[in-house]
Amino acid sequence: MHGFTAVDRQSDPDSWVGVLDRLAEEPFYRAYQQRVRELLDPTPGRRYLEVGAGTGASAAHLRDAHEVSVATVDRSLTMAAAMRARGLTGCAVADAHHLPFRTHAFDGAWADRTVQHLADPHAAVTDLVRVVRPGGRIVLADPDYDTQVLDIADQDLARRVLRFRADVLLRNGTLAHRHAGLLAAHGLVDITVEPRTLVVRDPTAVDNVLGLRSWAATAAQRGALDPGEARAFEDQFDEAVNTHRFTYTVTFFLTAATVT
Repeated sequence: MHGFTAVDRQSDPDSWVGVLDRLAEEPFYRAYQQRVRELLDPTPGRRYLEVGAGTGASAAHLRDAHEVSVATVDRSLTMAAAMRARGLTGCAVADAHHLPFRTHAFDGAWADRTVQHLADPHAAVTDLVRVVRPGGRIVLADPDYDTQVLDIADQDLARRVLRFRADVLLRNGTLAHRHAGLLAAHGLVDITVEPRTLVVRDPTAVDNVLGLRSWAATAAQRGALDPGEARAFEDQFDEAVNTHRFTYTVTFFLTAATVT
């Protein structure tokens, strides 16, 4: 599974903090995260929760821009330390499926690039809804890897590598377009869905396109590709870069709703 499912068990946990910090500087990520915070409809003086808060950068933005109180949850001790370094004192190290808060404790809550990593999204959303008061807002944001495209010469090979990313490297890599249905099943109303497409033409951007060039080698290591196919993918990746044809896209879905 993806390293973000178990940051503290990685060989260099702090490097994952660096990944999030680099992504937070990308214009696409800054823009969609700003929209996520807007969809919460934050009101000064009220209390909000971010689940899977990572380094806490977005939570700190919400706190500072809207004069609200923000609590955060992440299962990683490494990420909790990063949050405390940003002055986020209300950080709980906990499982998203079992939030350590009383019912109706918050005026709104959000999870950004979190649901894709969870073992049981339905159970996690159930508990997220529990801790938000009636009338409060919930926002889920994730990429949907069913929407990926990559311009290299062998499109069949590209699709196989992208499917490996979607189906193997992530627990719920293709769930984001179903977030609206998930919230509806929990009785939420006023559901809206906004797509935001990440378009990458520079392969060194977005933390090297989330490590895209390495996905084929990983697939070969796990028996999903022949080693020769993995090398061919890398060669075609490099050829696309050198001829300025490189294009990769994936669409994020920002889904917001009101608790009843």
